[in-house]
Amino acid sequence: MFRATVLTLFPEMFPGPLGLSLSGTALAEGRWALEARDIREHGLGRHRAVDDTPAGGGAGMVLRADVLAAAIDAALAPDDPRPRLMMSPRGRPLTQARVRALAAGPGALIVCGRFEGVDERVIAGRGLEEVSIGDYILSGGELAALVLLDACVRLIPGVMGKEASGAEESFETGLLEYPHYTRPRDFEGAAIPEILLSGDHGRIARWRREEAERITRERRPDLMADAMAAPGRPAPR
Repeated sequence: MFRATVLTLFPEMFPGPLGLSLSGTALAEGRWALEARDIREHGLGRHRAVDDTPAGGGAGMVLRADVLAAAIDAALAPDDPRPRLMMSPRGRPLTQARVRALAAGPGALIVCGRFEGVDERVIAGRGLEEVSIGDYILSGGELAALVLLDACVRLIPGVMGKEASGAEESFETGLLEYPHYTRPRDFEGAAIPEILLSGDHGRIARWRREEAERITRERRPDLMADAMAAPGRPAPR
């Protein structure tokens, strides 16, 4: 079973949206497990201090290595095989391939930083893999952890209604997803493309592929170049 342990200064933020919809149903059914642990339980002194001023000076505060290391050690057994992740804007960008690999594994320990940053020594000493969800800054790692977990949980077998619905989404094929339509047939003067009503599944598949390529070429040319270079991909039109 996929087990997520989140280390945070705000455990009340979990499960949050993960307790709703598909992920919430799967959580209630025991298809995955979530534990949010308060880093402050390992804080120092009467006030449970978890941070201190940055060495060398500068603005903000830094999460202490000894406090966070104690929280990690308390959350993980020595033989726990789960990857140790830390949400960080300087981390490696999260991709669908990485999400799929995580979803197929035993789960993850996820550290949510706060303040100006985390003492570098605990990142190295506890083997934390830094993961980024984008080139922007959040107030802390909690929202990023929710994003990562949502992306993983929906791929756990049985969470989504149809396995194919996950296989045809953006990034799964290396391209952005093709356009979708449903009733009504005409909406404010715009009609569903006739080819989608033709019943010719071969032509529909080709149309969807062409539309996916068009949208990717227009919006994410970097993805288009990678998709066209992949083995077995058709030559660009």
